[in-house]
Formats: sequence, structure tokens, C-alpha cells
Amino acid sequence: MDLDVVFLGTAGSMPTAQRAPSALLVRRGGERILVDCGEGTQRQLLRSAVGLVELREVFVTHYHADHYLGLPGMLKTFALRGRELPITIYGPPGLRDLFTALRRIFGKLTYRYELVELRPGDVLARSDYDLAAFAVRHSVNALGYALVEGPRPGRFDVAAADALAVPSGPERGALQRGEPVVLAGGRTVRPEEVLGPVRGGRKVVLAGDTAYAESVVEAARGADLLVHEATFCEEERERADETSHATAGDAAHVAAVAEVAMLALTHLSPRYFGPDVAREARAVFPETVVPRDFDVIEVPFPERGAPRLLKGGVAPARREPEAAPAEVS
Repeated sequence: MDLDVVFLGTAGSMPTAQRAPSALLVRRGGERILVDCGEGTQRQLLRSAVGLVELREVFVTHYHADHYLGLPGMLKTFALRGRELPITIYGPPGLRDLFTALRRIFGKLTYRYELVELRPGDVLARSDYDLAAFAVRHSVNALGYALVEGPRPGRFDVAAADALAVPSGPERGALQRGEPVVLAGGRTVRPEEVLGPVRGGRKVVLAGDTAYAESVVEAARGADLLVHEATFCEEERERADETSHATAGDAAHVAAVAEVAMLALTHLSPRYFGPDVAREARAVFPETVVPRDFDVIEVPFPERGAPRLLKGGVAPARREPEAAPAEVS
């Protein structure tokens, strides 16, 4: 099952020529989950190799404009395309009040939408993973989100199955799913006889906007990937504290204490370049990357390697320059 994070917007509170406001797309198998929808997110999707997919779920971390201003336009575009598939939008308390105002912008839609307000500790249970909301420390009511996969069965031992005369076919499939099987001679073979140790699932933590917080450390503990803001560097410590944002060093400290595999820094102030932010963070936590818009981080199962940054992983294809109009004599 593939799992990755697409960085659609990595800027701080305002866009720059190179970075759009906050937006991340989590892709797991065939699922697509958008986290935050800053101004221009639908265009970022359209420009990317992903395209404007028929999203079923959007999670908003908080209600500062740079995290939700893209929602009205995207919802309206879906309607103009004749969408009928319903969509669910999640966020901290205040979501319904926000949409009371936004409805005046996007008007009548061709599909249903559901609003779900979440609080820290709420967990959305899926078939083989959970989406958990956790507390952060920001200047307004805000949440972070963690995707946490359940444990997986151990590796199937073909030699052990052969020795127990388990035939190839459905029986072996049942054992791999953790179900005992009864062989033709009446013997019961249990999964632990042919499976190795249980393997852990993956964990991706998206902290949104937050100052350093122990709640984020706990949510991120042992994560394969932590995406954390780094609006400032240490030289702007006073400003970071005033606005309840994090410095690159703060984010790196969270990653180090939580023992994550990779830290990705976003929400960069336009006063900094990516290498400046990376340098400060790597002094504390070496496994730090600073993605740009359209970069992707792949999160494989641990036995297949560490998370990997793919620069320009969904970057727009280069267009051929338009031909100049022919002269008319």
C-alpha cells in the first residue's frame, strides 16, 4: 500500500512567487485526503501531475485565512463540473460558523457536504488505520492530525507452510490474514505457525501551525514522518513567541524528542530561504528536509527503507512556448 504526502503549499501567512499558502495532500492507496486549503489550492492541484481529483475529505487545522481561503473556490469548481459525490469537511469547533459565512461565496452546490467538528483526542477509525486529532499550541483554536496504521501480520514463511503441508491457494491467504485453517486431514494450522513477528504500520503526523508543544511531541512519537511548521528562525524568537509559531529549532527539538524518522518543515516566512531553515534544524535533528511546492515525500513500510523526498515529484509538466501569431499581409 503506497503512502505519500504531496506538498501543494509551503508558504507562511502569505504566498510568494515560489510558494503557495498551506495545503497538503495525503495519498494512501486510492484514497486522497486534503489537509488545509489555502488560497489557490485548486490551481496548485490543476497545475500538478495530480490534477483536481474528486476529493471526499478535507481536514482544516484552524481558521486563519491562509489555511482555508481556497475552500470556497474549490467547492464551487466542483459544482460547476456537475459533481454529485458528497464531501466531508473536518475541522476544530467553529467550522459550522465559518461555513455560514462561506455559503454566501460559493452559493448553491450540486452535491451534499457534511461538516464535522473535531476535538483533541477524537479518532476516526478506518478499516486498517486511524485518523487522530491532537492538540497544538497556536493563537486560535487549532488541531493537528495523525494518520496511524494498525499492526500488520508478520512475513509468511513459505518453508514452514510447506512443512505443514498447507496447500497453495486460499488456505495460505487465510493464514496471511491471521485466520486459522483446517487441512484436509483435519489438522488445524494457526497463523503463528507460518507467520513471523507482527510488523508495525506507518505513522504520518501533520502538526499544522503550532509553537513547541508537548502534545505534538506525544502525537509524533515514533512517527515515520512529522510535518511541522517553521515560520521563523531563532533570530526571530520573540516574534515566534508572540504569534504562537515555531522556529526551525523548535520543530527539530520536537522531532528529536519524539524520535521520528524524518522531519519536513513547511509554513516558511518569505524572509527565509529553505537552506537557512534547514541549516538551523539540522543542527538539532539531521534528518530534516524543507520541501518546496510540488515535492513529494514517500513513506514506505519500515522494512523497505526510510521516508524519501522526491523533489518536484508532482511538478507541472513544462509547456512548449506558444507559437507567435502569423503575420497578416
